[in-house]
Amino acid sequence: MIALFLCDYTGVMAKPWIDAGYECWLVDPQHPEGMTKEGNLVKLGMTVEESIPFIRNEIKNIAFIASFPVCTDLAVSGAKHFQSKHERDRHFQSKALQLVWQCHMVGELSGAPYFIENPVSVIASAWRKPDHVFHPYEYGGYLPEDDVHPLYSEYIKPRDAYPKKTCLWTGNGFVMPEKKPVPVDDGYSTQFHKLGGKSLKTKNIRSATPRGFAQAVFEVNQRPSLDIGYLEIS
Repeated sequence: MIALFLCDYTGVMAKPWIDAGYECWLVDPQHPEGMTKEGNLVKLGMTVEESIPFIRNEIKNIAFIASFPVCTDLAVSGAKHFQSKHERDRHFQSKALQLVWQCHMVGELSGAPYFIENPVSVIASAWRKPDHVFHPYEYGGYLPEDDVHPLYSEYIKPRDAYPKKTCLWTGNGFVMPEKKPVPVDDGYSTQFHKLGGKSLKTKNIRSATPRGFAQAVFEVNQRPSLDIGYLEIS
């Protein structure tokens, strides 16, 4: 079975699935061009649109999909820049939304549980309100007490102990996991004060999936191992 992750560079969301033996596909133009395989991790260095022929060939084997369309031109936190962006390209937001529609199309056609993630954004007005809203700290209890972020420990607090209102648009029976919150110092996020600027690295850190949430989603949306074995044999 395949777990598919669209617009995913870090692979944080995929780790629980990889550890459980699923073949995990990460689609993002930042990966090496083409398709590369490292064990049961497959990286597709291409856009979602370019990846569709590859996905179509395996559509019956997809067990789960998580999508993270770029939020730069959608998040309301950047609304003050919308006017200047519109002056440069009046279609800038339509182009950003096109990626959302592509993720939605792949999710619906797969028949597998899926979600599309974004911060508070214009998706709610251009499409529909999100099905679920959460903060990373609400799933920090899925991580050990001695947790340290393996990639961005300088920026992201242990156990994802920070707030960031995050929205999910879901389908095909996706199950929202039970929350296990951890305390948040002063009730607000301090880590992103270190993440100013527009560099690609900064954007990747800011958009990195909360690991507690990733683990929680895996636990309630994975298919039983016997089911996986049966499907592989058939």
